[in-house]
Amino acid sequence: MKIAVITGASSGIGKEFVRQIASHYGWLDEIWGIARRSEALEELGKEIGIKVRVIPMDITDPKSIGKLKEMLREYKPYVKYLVNAAGCGVHRSVEVTSAGDCTGMIDLNCRALTEITRLFLPYMRQKSHIVMVASAAAFIPQPEFAVYAATKAYVLSFSRALFRELRGYIAVTIVCPGPVDTEFLEHIGGKKRMPSYKRRFIARPEAVVNQAILDAARKKEISIYGFSMKCFFILCKIVPHRVLLKIVEVISK
Repeated sequence: MKIAVITGASSGIGKEFVRQIASHYGWLDEIWGIARRSEALEELGKEIGIKVRVIPMDITDPKSIGKLKEMLREYKPYVKYLVNAAGCGVHRSVEVTSAGDCTGMIDLNCRALTEITRLFLPYMRQKSHIVMVASAAAFIPQPEFAVYAATKAYVLSFSRALFRELRGYIAVTIVCPGPVDTEFLEHIGGKKRMPSYKRRFIARPEAVVNQAILDAARKKEISIYGFSMKCFFILCKIVPHRVLLKIVEVISK
């Protein structure tokens, strides 16, 4: 049984990955959609042609990981595509962010992503793909977004190492978009709360995911949608972060 596995599949970028993988890979037997909201997954399953196996669970819960292990032992699937799209973020200073929110971001964005990747790796073969949804926030520290940016920097670093460990066997592509017009923006306060210089770079999820799937097929290490974000990536590599942070501070004021 050939499958794709997508975490965070009920909304935002994860939901769009379900749609577009179903469109690009019609020969898949199933798409395993993992998310907390089963109703949204069931509605998505009715929308597309490929059978979507709805797996409602919290991947930060050890019991959920145990359930996935049992499913893998039972079905022994060929995992053609693994998309780690589950994530969360809080847009406020560390001082006024609760300890639970801070550790929650670390738990989901870092620990659960690592555990899910390790869990499915034995069921992947040559020509399988792993897609890690990171963020352009991984390129530079982000005041007022400190923990989230740090977790995405972990995803970028972990995935770049994994890319080299699995090279020639399993392709790893890291998706690093700028702001994307999804529910996530509303969860962090909406577009109006964003600095004006960021609002002009908001991308559509359809475009970001389409670029990611094309880049994964080409076995590219990093997928960055949009000329501006590609320039930002290069800028963050050649200009000291303290200088860039000072420029951002001035622009924000």
